[in-house]
Amino acid sequence: MSDRTTSAAPSSAAPAPAPAPAARRSWRQALRVYREPASLRMLALGFSAGLPLLLVLGTLSFWLREAGIDRTTIGYLSWVGLAYAFKWVWAPLVDRLPIPLLTRALGRRRSWLLLAQCMVVAGLVGMALHDPRAALLPVVWCALAVAFGSATQDVALDAFRIESAGADQQAALAATYQTGYRLAMIWAGAGALWIAARAEVAGLSGYQSGAWSAAYFAMAASMAVGIVTVLCSPEPAPRALPRPRNAAEWLRGALVEPFADFIRRYRWQAVLILALIAVYRISDVVMGIMANPFYVDMGFSKDEVAAVSKIYGVAMTLAGAFVGGALAMRVGVMRVLMLGALLSALTNLLFAWLSTRGHDLAGLIAVVAADNLANGMASAAFIAYLSSLTNIQYSATQYALFSSLMLLLPKWLAGFSGAYVDAYGYSAFFIMTALLGLPVLLLVAIASRPGFLPKRPEAG
Repeated sequence: MSDRTTSAAPSSAAPAPAPAPAARRSWRQALRVYREPASLRMLALGFSAGLPLLLVLGTLSFWLREAGIDRTTIGYLSWVGLAYAFKWVWAPLVDRLPIPLLTRALGRRRSWLLLAQCMVVAGLVGMALHDPRAALLPVVWCALAVAFGSATQDVALDAFRIESAGADQQAALAATYQTGYRLAMIWAGAGALWIAARAEVAGLSGYQSGAWSAAYFAMAASMAVGIVTVLCSPEPAPRALPRPRNAAEWLRGALVEPFADFIRRYRWQAVLILALIAVYRISDVVMGIMANPFYVDMGFSKDEVAAVSKIYGVAMTLAGAFVGGALAMRVGVMRVLMLGALLSALTNLLFAWLSTRGHDLAGLIAVVAADNLANGMASAAFIAYLSSLTNIQYSATQYALFSSLMLLLPKWLAGFSGAYVDAYGYSAFFIMTALLGLPVLLLVAIASRPGFLPKRPEAG
């Protein structure tokens, strides 16, 4: 697939027309897109994007719990992830501002990707050099640097993905992106736990900080996958942007127009669209912060969690992502969006059941399989849906706004998850997270009505 450029003027004030039904493809045609160059690039870049997330959230929470940090503190420290929810603040700079020397050599998208990846590497090395039991604050600051670099990488990468293919191929690119992302989560989850377990000094029991340092140094080195891919990938053809006459005009084009364009295109529909984005992943995100402390408290070992949750579970997420991407191309994104929302809420109830079982490895396997299959389907459909909302002229800023809004409310609520578990227990917590998914079903149903589905502007 060749790289392309599309430049479109902001749409008129009228709502975007509903897209014409796409011709039904055979399964062979639907799956062939996964072998194309743009899809393969997204596989590697998805790995680079997925690696930092668990290292400042899930894997970090396992490390902190093993180091003796209390659940309430771990819950509050999950607010490090709010960096992802506020990336829209600096997204206009990533979208429009060149980096001296680097942008001239690599292009706008690749230069920002490389800068962000180097920031992630530096933060991971800093985390590896500090022990949270001895001094928690340096670990938190380094985790913030990783999260900021990772969020910046997401902004540039989303724009790179959207500009690298047409709207009809975004579901497939989302699926391959998710594949790379989930493979990285296997490595950042199972791999980090496996390295930490193997790096422990034989004969010593309990917490060993050196083992976790070895794991985080290995994770920093693993970012080389993304760095090499950026250096070897072609830059999407640059968009023809009007030259601003002054600083005020530049600020308007970079900061105001991306948001004004969205409101002009969707008008009253924008409120419902933004509400759906804000709550779609709320069940998964709020529940996910306490997943690793839950495994530790249930007595599961590093190797058990690595094998079941971080390898087998992520493999099920990959299966769900491919099924979700292929289904979206055949039956439509909104149907898969509804199915993913329903299954994501229901599978949280399985964790409530598991909390009554204690150390039940078979139960853990069954619950993780169901939860991650649903998660993968929902993720592939949701990324395709968000991509369909963007105007290609403001792809980085608008997508950053959508993906940030997706995390803002869930991440804020997730900060109280440790306090909730301490007060009411794991079972009540998992039931509560399932109930949070009920409003999502209503919003998807409304957004699925004929004539409501938005269309991404294309070049004329």
